Amino acid sequence: MVAPQTEELRVEIAGLVDKLGPGRSSLIPILQDIKHRHRELDSETMQVVAEMLDIHPVEVYSVASFYAFLHGAPQGAHVIRLCGTLSCDFAGKDAVADALCDELGIGFGETTADGQVTLEWASCIGMCDQGPALLVDDEVRTRVTPDDARAIVAACRADEGRADA
Repeated sequence: MVAPQTEELRVEIAGLVDKLGPGRSSLIPILQDIKHRHRELDSETMQVVAEMLDIHPVEVYSVASFYAFLHGAPQGAHVIRLCGTLSCDFAGKDAVADALCDELGIGFGETTADGQVTLEWASCIGMCDQGPALLVDDEVRTRVTPDDARAIVAACRADEGRADA
């Protein structure tokens, strides 16, 4: 007998496969959608995706673990990613990083105890001429100051979850 959550998961993933297609090319969009909805990709989910796409589970895990935005760990309702590049270093990234950590009470790679905010590094946001840059969920912020960082944290805390969720 299949557990109720597993059956709901199968129905959800089947809907994504119907919408996005049954091939390997749908793997990343399916994982992105699931990560967005559930804030994590657990092993059961990756197994079901593998079955639905008729690919080996290790392939799903490899893709999910390769892309930083898909890693399996649970995330907060908001994810703040600070660009970790050298150009953002020169633009004052360390002061922004310190303000984020102080304001949130966590370090990079951690989630606040209330599950509201996850703080992560990003390899590159592509805004090298406008650093320090960060992503708040999927929104790019540029020329971020420590005061901006504190205001961003306050806005995330005031929100009860992602506006687009």
